[in-house]
Amino acid sequence: MRKLKVVPALAMLAFIACTNRQKPAQPQATPATEQQKSEIKLTSTAFKEGEAIPRGYTCDGANVSPPLEWTGMPKSAKTIAIIADDPDAPSGTFVHWVLYNLPAEGLGLIENTPPAETLKGGGAQGKNDFEKIGYGGPCPPSGTHRYFFKLYALDSELPLKPGATKAEVEKAMEGHTIGQAQLMGTYNRKG
Repeated sequence: MRKLKVVPALAMLAFIACTNRQKPAQPQATPATEQQKSEIKLTSTAFKEGEAIPRGYTCDGANVSPPLEWTGMPKSAKTIAIIADDPDAPSGTFVHWVLYNLPAEGLGLIENTPPAETLKGGGAQGKNDFEKIGYGGPCPPSGTHRYFFKLYALDSELPLKPGATKAEVEKAMEGHTIGQAQLMGTYNRKG
């Protein structure tokens, strides 16, 4: 009979011990983890995510660069790189625009950014797959193509001269990207 009284008593002690366990301390948010939570957003007043890029920003129009704006840049960002390309091109991804070493405190790019190697507000432009410096708009040979404008927040300035290619910029960015955003538009040369 004693054994029967001991078993319920031990079970009760085990239950109490398990329910009174202290919860592990939750890690406190630090400035670094808060910064990682910031979400960069890349937008344009010319088109919204997934919509058609207006003709004026293509080879069928004035072929000028669209205005771009960004928010949510990490505080530790020093520079920005932007690469615009078309993964639907028949011969593989086609590069339309390469920019780098843009000041991180900037808020965007104006429409019709001049096709100069260096920009007045700071930063450089690289060579696109049209073999030109600056922006070259959508010009798909057929069908609807997607155009990705990709923004990279970087923790340093890239050691590149103006006129670098997408591949050179991507290599220089390795290990320095602290945030990203993208905006995708489409274009179809109807007619």
